[in-house]
Amino acid sequence: MNHFIKSVKILFILAMVVSSCTQKTGDSEVIIEEESNPKEPISLFDGESLAGWHMDVPDLEADSSLRIPFIIRDGLLVSLGTPEGHLITDKEYKNYTLELDYRFAGEPGNCGILVHASEPRALYDMFPKSIEVQLMHSNAGDFWCIQQDIQVDDMESRRGPKADWGVSEGKERRVRNLTDDSEKPLGEWNHIKITCQDDKITVWLNGDLVNDGYGATAQEGQIALQAEGAEVEFKNIFLMENE
Repeated sequence: MNHFIKSVKILFILAMVVSSCTQKTGDSEVIIEEESNPKEPISLFDGESLAGWHMDVPDLEADSSLRIPFIIRDGLLVSLGTPEGHLITDKEYKNYTLELDYRFAGEPGNCGILVHASEPRALYDMFPKSIEVQLMHSNAGDFWCIQQDIQVDDMESRRGPKADWGVSEGKERRVRNLTDDSEKPLGEWNHIKITCQDDKITVWLNGDLVNDGYGATAQEGQIALQAEGAEVEFKNIFLMENE
């Protein structure tokens, strides 16, 4: 008898669960499926350490007495600019949106975010094979092709004569952005959003669409931040995996 009562209770509970997920519409019943939880953003920087990243700095490798160019300061990730090199994620990513805030801490200069990074030191014995999203002051949002390629509309007006295009040393690797006035004044934080979906890379700076590329020759890889001469501060580094 006890087993029978337990069985009845279980059936009753199951019936209540099904009933709560069923909604009547006229003479028919519509089963309401529970929505799956949306994916949570992945924090790539914890504000305290460089966990999840590693450095590739050729000069530091040759001379360990040089300063380390990537540090944590006041909860910010800081690229000191020299010695030059890259801070690279340990993991590879595909089909995602990367968002972060950055600003030049002192004098404006050069820096960049590399997506789809793979083979290290593939260009000038320094830059990993990748596509760079430029952060250089006054040129933020440009693409730079580093042994990988990408296309945009109006290619010749934004990249120069087709005969000069290329992805290696001495070639026209720069693809100019779409705007000239999307950066905040020096000292203020800029917000950049980069979406990589299949062979497309789309870039927004402070809410403005600044580049929109397609036909990328790479669709996955690591993400890298540069030390390329100027001191740059970073915060709120998040990645959202796309469907």
